[in-house]
Amino acid sequence: MEIFIFVAALFILFLWGIRIVRPTHRGLIERMGKYNRLANPGFHWIIPVIDRMFQIDVTEQMVDAEPQEIITNDNLNARVDAQIYFKVKSDEENVKASTYNVYNYRYQIVNLARTTLRNIIGTMTLKSANSERGRINSDLQRTLREESGKWGLEIVRAELKEIDPPKDVQETMNKIVKAENEKIAAVDFATAAETTADGLKRAEIKKAEGIKQARILEAEGESEAIRLVNEAAEKYFVGNAQVLRRLETVERSLAQNAKVVIPGGTELVNVIGELAGVMPVKVGKK
Repeated sequence: MEIFIFVAALFILFLWGIRIVRPTHRGLIERMGKYNRLANPGFHWIIPVIDRMFQIDVTEQMVDAEPQEIITNDNLNARVDAQIYFKVKSDEENVKASTYNVYNYRYQIVNLARTTLRNIIGTMTLKSANSERGRINSDLQRTLREESGKWGLEIVRAELKEIDPPKDVQETMNKIVKAENEKIAAVDFATAAETTADGLKRAEIKKAEGIKQARILEAEGESEAIRLVNEAAEKYFVGNAQVLRRLETVERSLAQNAKVVIPGGTELVNVIGELAGVMPVKVGKK
């Protein structure tokens, strides 16, 4: 009976000391209040009461720096909020540092981020703060990385969530932006109209040049035709002008039923014969 109780007590003690570490965590095992060893993911057994295990999350985490009012360099109150992404480094030294070198690192990161934002944005105007968010994020991340170097943390990134000016300033800025957009739109419209007009002008010029070229070609064609007619007249008409004159005389005489005596051996008889399709008849001497 006593052996059974002893075995049962050992079994309960064994179950009591079982610890399971997930892949997303690392365990710190302390013995009698002193650091003993690091517990990696998997099964572990500790001595109940004597040993204690503290599990540390090593996944990426996010904390909100919480909204705050910051006075910019141009004396405007801006409502600023940011988010910080970080994680505990998974090696033994950094897991120990995140527990033994800083108290509640999440709380510390939030307060450090708020202080750093006040220092950065306090030296900038509201306009530059809105236009240089990337630089603010980089400066904030660098400062947090330097200040938290002994905490075993890795600052993954820092992001400005909002930079909101006072309501009246925001309304004024909206009006300015609207006016600038309208100005740009007007300039773009004028440029487009000018481009269209220039295109129409070029089209009309091209059309006029086409008409001019067509007329030049037409005139050159007519000139060439006249030249060819003149060459034909010079070649074929000048030598036969006398014969043509005789034919005209004969034509008028025949029209008046007049008798015309034409020597048989003349060139005119040959011409008339050719026109009539007959050969001249030679008359013998009596």
